[in-house]
Amino acid sequence: MEQEELITIKKSVKSFGFYDVKINPTLDLFYEIEKLKKEKNAVLLAHYYQDSDIQDIADFIGDSLKLAQVAKQTKADIILFAGVHFMAETAKILNPTKKVILPDLNAGCSLSESCPEDIFKKFKEKNSDHKIISYINCSAGIKALSDVICTSSNAKAIIESFPKEQKLIFAPDRNLGAYLNKTTGREMLLWNGACLVHENFNLEKITKTKEQNKSAKTIAHPECEEAILRIADFVGSTSALLKFTKTDEAEEFIVVTEAGIIHQMEIESPKKRFIPAPTNNNCACNNCPHMKLNTLEKIYLCLKYEQPEIILDEKLRADAETPILKMLEISKGVGL
Repeated sequence: MEQEELITIKKSVKSFGFYDVKINPTLDLFYEIEKLKKEKNAVLLAHYYQDSDIQDIADFIGDSLKLAQVAKQTKADIILFAGVHFMAETAKILNPTKKVILPDLNAGCSLSESCPEDIFKKFKEKNSDHKIISYINCSAGIKALSDVICTSSNAKAIIESFPKEQKLIFAPDRNLGAYLNKTTGREMLLWNGACLVHENFNLEKITKTKEQNKSAKTIAHPECEEAILRIADFVGSTSALLKFTKTDEAEEFIVVTEAGIIHQMEIESPKKRFIPAPTNNNCACNNCPHMKLNTLEKIYLCLKYEQPEIILDEKLRADAETPILKMLEISKGVGL
């Protein structure tokens, strides 16, 4: 049966991931994953937006900044990234000699996809007097074209590391860029990209939710549109939102970001109530469809067969590493 399974795996994984592979439903996946991690000296990194089971079995949980810092420091031989493609790619950029694997290569990112490398390169050439700050939610190709990378946790510090007279491009998130222009007083030139989850929150429905839960505070990620941010009691990165719910005296919160973070909020503050913000449609649109492609089954198979693996051209990797290392240097003491 093992040989048959392996043949199926090889056919199924191709260049994307595990789709049609069936595993024994009685298998204790938590036990098997922990066992494989020890056997292979593997570390499992998970973003806050992953399903709760994945967060519970992860070695490290965090936002993009924390996970980038952990990836840089890890002594593991294998990095299994439960997140989306650009996150695993970032881990490989920082760890060229380590094997980096991702449960499903289809786990992409609408922000990354909104910024094609060839078009952005022409945009850069047209504005050659600008320095480029790119949000970490972008491809290795965009990172390689950038002067420095940022996350929502450290973006303000990154921007303020440049002289005020320096012209700046911020890519790819126009909403985060607009928020940063407002909070820093800069006039950065913004690339016209956006996150499909954060753009889908509905102002009218959130306002109604606030009226129905008058004691609740509204907390929002800066990838949301400006109209949403204006009615928020607190705006911050994923980790900042989590910290706010732990330290603020409020007992109820309307959470305007990907709903996966609520699992950690409930763990950290079990007596508090967290309300997922409503979206434009009657669906689970506050769940990132890319993040949710990862499952415990795929993590088990990915770790067992060490596929699919993130492979990068060395020159591209090295070019993309420089602006990430600059970010990590500026961000020392932030996030961890």
